[in-house]
Amino acid sequence: MGLAELLESFGEKTVITVAGLLIGTLFGIFAQRSRFCLRSAVVEFWSRQSGTKLTIWLLAFSTAVIATQAFIVGGWLDVSQARQLSARGSISGALVGGLLFGIGMILARGCSSRMLVLAANGNLRALLTGLIFAVTAQASLNGVLSPLRIWLSSLWTIDGGTRDLLAAVHVGHIGGILFGLLWLAAAIHFARRTQLTAREWSGGIGVGLMVAIAWLTTFAVGSNAFDEVLPVQSLSFTGPSADVLMLVLSPPGQPWDFDIGLVPGVVLGSFLAALWGRELKLEGFKDGSSMRRYMAGALCMGFGGMLAGGCAVGAGVSGAAVFALTAWISLIGMWAGAGLADALIDRPERRLALQP
Repeated sequence: MGLAELLESFGEKTVITVAGLLIGTLFGIFAQRSRFCLRSAVVEFWSRQSGTKLTIWLLAFSTAVIATQAFIVGGWLDVSQARQLSARGSISGALVGGLLFGIGMILARGCSSRMLVLAANGNLRALLTGLIFAVTAQASLNGVLSPLRIWLSSLWTIDGGTRDLLAAVHVGHIGGILFGLLWLAAAIHFARRTQLTAREWSGGIGVGLMVAIAWLTTFAVGSNAFDEVLPVQSLSFTGPSADVLMLVLSPPGQPWDFDIGLVPGVVLGSFLAALWGRELKLEGFKDGSSMRRYMAGALCMGFGGMLAGGCAVGAGVSGAAVFALTAWISLIGMWAGAGLADALIDRPERRLALQP
């Protein structure tokens, strides 16, 4: 049965929601098995270590860039109408939001996607952090934090249509593929030095492929939809986490979409992967100080992710794969914010722990 027949038989909303569920499940499996985590990659980078976490992130990032740009070059994908490129963007929001999200990653010891993966494995710290993250994201979108987000976003904006970095530097999508290949070569070099396992190789590449496949799938469904106007999008966890929270709290009958399928899919995939690997384990907080730290990190990530227009995956990989200017600013802000927080908070603690 072709895509058109599926849409006619089941409807656009059902098909796109199931697509989100399937892609999310695969992402959850790959992320859980590879331990994909931007926070750990940033810590290794600023510690001048080319370890496994940095290597896995580079594999995922480069794969997402190469596959997404290859789909565009092949004529299978058009992202010109994606929100990250066509809508009016905020430079100030991307910068401040990226910095806040990076700081939050360090405090919470993981980004929003990592929290979903860990919560599905029985980590109660990640579960509480994820809930606070989702509540904060919703408050930043339409609640009490919305005026502050709007004010910060309005400080420096950029028109839609001028956010495409590839067009701005006149290198085209072939240039995007070459850029991705450069980072893939770096990932392969580090992988050989760190003796990356087959599980880590496949997991990192799988995470990147899910980003590209999400772009391709939402474009294909949207192009063939009869009655609905469906956005071209990829993986992100700030807005979708807030949407799932409101779906749970609101009366029945809320519309379904790709994001509604994505978040439960990641939880399901991570749970299945942990069950297969016998890694399900209940874990809690050590003390009150640890809980306060995680809660502060969740607040920073929830507000920062909504302000930046995406999380470590949404802006840092999905948005970067289509070379959206604000996504790259957010990504740089996340690396800078996380590096600063690690230097001021975690690195002194690690040095003290090593002292005799």
